[in-house]
Amino acid sequence: MQTKNHGAVFLVGAGPGDPGLLTIKGRELIEKADVIIYDRLANPRILSNARRDAELIYVGKQSGFHALSQEKINELIVRKAIEGKTVVRLKGGDPFIFGRGGEEAEECVKNNIFFEIVPGVTSAISVPAYSGIPLTHRQYSASLTIVTGHRQDDMDVQVNWEGLAKFSGTIVFLMGMSNLDYITSNLIKHGVKEDMPVAVIHWGTTHLHRTVKGALSNIVDIVKKAGIKPPSIIVVGDVVNLRDTLKWYENRPLLGKKFIVTRTREQASELIKLLEDKGAFCIELPTIAVKMPDDTSELDNAIAHLSKYDWIVFSSPNAVKFFMERLFQLGKDVRAFGNTKIASMGAGTSDSLRQFSLNHDLMPDNFQAEGMLEAFSQTHINNQNILIPRAKKARDILPEGLKNLGANVDVVTCYENFSPEISQDKIDLLMEENIDLITFTSSSTVKNFHKLLPEDVLKKLLSEAKISAIGPVTADTARELGINIDIMPKEALILSMVNDIEEYFKISV
Repeated sequence: MQTKNHGAVFLVGAGPGDPGLLTIKGRELIEKADVIIYDRLANPRILSNARRDAELIYVGKQSGFHALSQEKINELIVRKAIEGKTVVRLKGGDPFIFGRGGEEAEECVKNNIFFEIVPGVTSAISVPAYSGIPLTHRQYSASLTIVTGHRQDDMDVQVNWEGLAKFSGTIVFLMGMSNLDYITSNLIKHGVKEDMPVAVIHWGTTHLHRTVKGALSNIVDIVKKAGIKPPSIIVVGDVVNLRDTLKWYENRPLLGKKFIVTRTREQASELIKLLEDKGAFCIELPTIAVKMPDDTSELDNAIAHLSKYDWIVFSSPNAVKFFMERLFQLGKDVRAFGNTKIASMGAGTSDSLRQFSLNHDLMPDNFQAEGMLEAFSQTHINNQNILIPRAKKARDILPEGLKNLGANVDVVTCYENFSPEISQDKIDLLMEENIDLITFTSSSTVKNFHKLLPEDVLKKLLSEAKISAIGPVTADTARELGINIDIMPKEALILSMVNDIEEYFKISV
């Protein structure tokens, strides 16, 4: 990966905006990179794949403003590689489709720096697909041309308008919004029929995805009336009419909604995926971070004598993760459980257990301490030994309740919660965006949210956003802090929470 003590450069296409369209290879390189130099059109959620110690450098360009000139970007890429760094140059869409990826690669060649090109999904094909527009279709179009509409002077030189007007297939213009009037008038002038269907798609594949449709003769007026601005792409051709039948992405129930997810970074992925699958834009705001306790002596002793316990109770996926991590660190494996039965607090905890080929023997219908006690009350546990590995700070309802049922209970700390720092960039984002919903999945997320955010940010968010709490304990904590709850599922499950959020916004529209 290196040449003459230099690092390496990877020109990676980030795709059109939907982080799910990032390639597997692109994600793997982002995870390993020392330096990530990224564009405006690279979805910031993609950067969550970066190492915590990676250097992130924004060099985005937009109309009227360039964070860095192309020459400076080239110099930056080369300088970081010469320092011996693994550099990912993350570019919106594909590096070679109307971008400057070719020039950046040439700079690597000039400076004898190893480089690779990692293609990305270009907006030219993906954005129309998300709008329900197939660019080719047996009945409408057998060919496709892609044109840059960025600068009028360039178009005069590079675009054969007469030939383009005679083209019988679909035409896609990228970066052409500022020249939309010029594009449509030239196509009409050179013979394209005025009623030729046209679609303009804004921020395609993102939560801001929006499509307007018209004809060459009126699309300029339609776009102005709708307030559509860059970045947008323009699709010209009969295939645009298929949108009425094939539209799918804009049918998502939460499209355009902006949510804050306060779970730990490790746990947020499930909730974010479920919400994003329904069209929401999720801002990760981890208000809790978790780690192995500094002193593991009690945990180590419990693991060493695991066979003496009749039951082990796991109350969360984190408890499973850190208990198993320490068990493996001590040179043991799942055989250490022997005949010990396992109680699981919730489907998510059971899913974590199955990752280690373990199944629960008991799981209550109510995924709270009270539900676990109710389940154990139906089981003979008098004089039985029960181990509860859990967070350093947790409610004592479960261990005390089990003792009242006659059990011998040992509680050990297998992980600790702590409050992470919230970056100024994230605070700025929260102040800029209009947030529709804040999700809380534990009492700790509520307390830390209230403690970590500056007062003005907290006031702004709580005044504009609806609040969802996963269960009554979390909801009670929120109310104690003066936070009203708008959505709380009957079952304390992530899936139930998401379904109730969808239903709430469907009704409130």
